[in-house]
Amino acid sequence: MNELDAILLRLQENEEITKKFHRVETKILSILNFKDLFEVLLTEIQENFKVPYVWISMVENCEISNLIESLGSSELLKEHINIIDKEVFLDLIENHADPILINKKLKPYFKLFPQNRKFFIKSLAVAPLALDGEIIGSLNQADASPSRFQPGIDTSLLQQLALKVSICLSNVTAHEKLKFLAYHDALTGLLNRRVMEKILKREFQRAKRYNTPLSVVFIDLDFFKHLNDTYGHERGDDILVFMAEILMKMSRQSDIVARFAGDEFVLILPETDQHKAENLMARIVAHLQLNPYKFQQYEVFIALSYGIATTCQAEVENHGSLLKSADEKLYQHKKLRAVKPQDIVKKNPDNKIINLPSAVMDKNGHPADGR
Repeated sequence: MNELDAILLRLQENEEITKKFHRVETKILSILNFKDLFEVLLTEIQENFKVPYVWISMVENCEISNLIESLGSSELLKEHINIIDKEVFLDLIENHADPILINKKLKPYFKLFPQNRKFFIKSLAVAPLALDGEIIGSLNQADASPSRFQPGIDTSLLQQLALKVSICLSNVTAHEKLKFLAYHDALTGLLNRRVMEKILKREFQRAKRYNTPLSVVFIDLDFFKHLNDTYGHERGDDILVFMAEILMKMSRQSDIVARFAGDEFVLILPETDQHKAENLMARIVAHLQLNPYKFQQYEVFIALSYGIATTCQAEVENHGSLLKSADEKLYQHKKLRAVKPQDIVKKNPDNKIINLPSAVMDKNGHPADGR
């Protein structure tokens, strides 16, 4: 083959590669959800370019990684997305915004691999992805051939693809945030009241159909207005988020945790009777007593009132009366308690835990799990 033929062949190959990149870009530009975006992107790259390993690395606690975790993901995404510590990631790419190619000393880059997956590679291409100008992850490709992603190869098309993916991520993030906020409370991330009521209706019908217990817990924070007035609404918001995280942490995957309004929360507990619901609340109360919210030199021992209603109660005829019954019992509970504002916030200059009387504890001194 003479030199002219070699040049023509190379031009044809480059044109074919450009067409393949264009096909991938065309496929992803109109997608408005993370699941489809990543699935199509990874599949198209793998099929068009015959790359054996393609996956996404995402910086931990960035806006996108948090959204992806909250929205759930497909089995394909679980195997092809890796959440990585931000400092570790930026150290690997040396803060470069341009694609990097590696075919030597690959071991440090194994940190980019999705968990529980082993890749047999000899070369790697890492194309950083950005959101609003900040690097938040990378599109990664790897091959068993050391020459596939050899340093020095032109990466302009890969850089262009990374830019298009970054634009798609920005569009999808905005769309998913709007969709998320339609179902969730903006401050705590819990389900909102409208969605909670729909779920409660569904769970009530299911409990009646299969004759299984269903409990609802209505929760209200004591002296929350006092905390807001004394320490400011920003501190109050932090306490609501703190409370929401505890409720989620101590609930089962099948339980529903929602913010009803203000400092009021609702737990929907399928297949849970009165006794088990009481045990859960005892655990939560004990946890709050032993784990105060801390700020500056203060510790806030969050106190709460709650009411529990179940489907076995005679007065409960539908999901609305179940919720109403729990609300009424909450106020009965609040009237019986003798908590004062000074019991909630305590100064603790030595940053020591102030132990209050515990609720239900097991033989090892830990909150007992009655469910």
